[in-house]
Amino acid sequence: MKALRGFLDKQGRHFEPGGRLHGLHALWEAQDTILYTPGKVTKGSTHVRDGLDLKRLMITVVVALIPTIAMAMYNTGLQAHRAIAAGALALDTWQTAAMQALGLGFDPGDVLACVVHGALYFFPVLVVTFVAGGAAETLFAIVRKHEINEGFLVTGMLIPLTVPPTIPLWQVALGTLFGVIVGKEVFGGTGMNILNPALTARAFLFFAYPAEISGDNVWIAAQTSPDGYSGATWLARAAVEGTPGLESGLAWRDALLGFIPGSMGETSALACLAGALVLVLTGIGSWRILAGLVLGSFAMTALLNAVGSDTNLLLEVPFHWQIVLGGWAFGAVFMATEPVTAAHTDAGRWIYGFLIGVMAILIRVLNPAYPEGMMLAILFMNVFAPTIDHFVVRANLRRRQARYAS
Repeated sequence: MKALRGFLDKQGRHFEPGGRLHGLHALWEAQDTILYTPGKVTKGSTHVRDGLDLKRLMITVVVALIPTIAMAMYNTGLQAHRAIAAGALALDTWQTAAMQALGLGFDPGDVLACVVHGALYFFPVLVVTFVAGGAAETLFAIVRKHEINEGFLVTGMLIPLTVPPTIPLWQVALGTLFGVIVGKEVFGGTGMNILNPALTARAFLFFAYPAEISGDNVWIAAQTSPDGYSGATWLARAAVEGTPGLESGLAWRDALLGFIPGSMGETSALACLAGALVLVLTGIGSWRILAGLVLGSFAMTALLNAVGSDTNLLLEVPFHWQIVLGGWAFGAVFMATEPVTAAHTDAGRWIYGFLIGVMAILIRVLNPAYPEGMMLAILFMNVFAPTIDHFVVRANLRRRQARYAS
């Protein structure tokens, strides 16, 4: 390691001011930061010392995502194998050819085969996301003469988890560029954005290419070809059949564990719960936002259940089903708690989470064209998070003025 450190220090002079490669200093600094802790520290009489830097924060979030990523690969392969077993999926994709070359079958009960098959869908999307997003981050860093930070590490892991497995890769690249540039870089980069970049990318893909990412017709496996196999998500099924239709074809436990069709990382509420424990225990995710979101979702669900409807069966879906279907769990844990775009005051976090929960259920139930509301609810509240904090701070100031008035 000392030899590598010496080599990097020797070559690094070419990227310093006055060096012939100074224009690429952002690239050099990025790889040096990945391999080692930054050698530069804040100097001056006044600054904050904290053991949690941006790199550690982002890596902790990635660790929290590991159960979700594992379930994404397994369930994607499981759904593909079920389609093959049912004769609804033609064995003419490059993924199935790769499986055959590896000597693996398509038995839904073979865990290893399911994971490998799912990985063949997941990793190409992941690679394209990091290539496209990394290129955008690098370009902006070079033009602005800034360092490349670790902000995109988590965004690059989240985007593949929010899309269906057979989304065209060029759409993944386009959506990632939109999310990074419009959702973050136009505001000044990491820490200055008001919108969650991963959700911005997914929102762009949903409204630009609804056929590939629609909430009521997510592709389970195979390419979008005449021989492909598609099926409505269980949330879309609830809109047509109500709770009885769900219970007749699906055990609540399967929805909790994630053995249902949907976007790759959004099917397992249990995996998301494991991630929530990591984020809350490390202090990265706010438990107040999560608690407020649960309360808001419960209150709105209870109200709509009480109202009822003969034409909109989603009003009948109870709370314990709402939280395991669609992107509710994934959005609550990994999107709503994102530190930059969420509210920052304690009272504001309760309000912010509660309103997300209310709006998510409201949009999901009352909008027949889009039976999923978590994405739009979080993006909407991202915009209003500073306003919530503003009024919370003003209320605190008025309370203190009244307390200490002479």
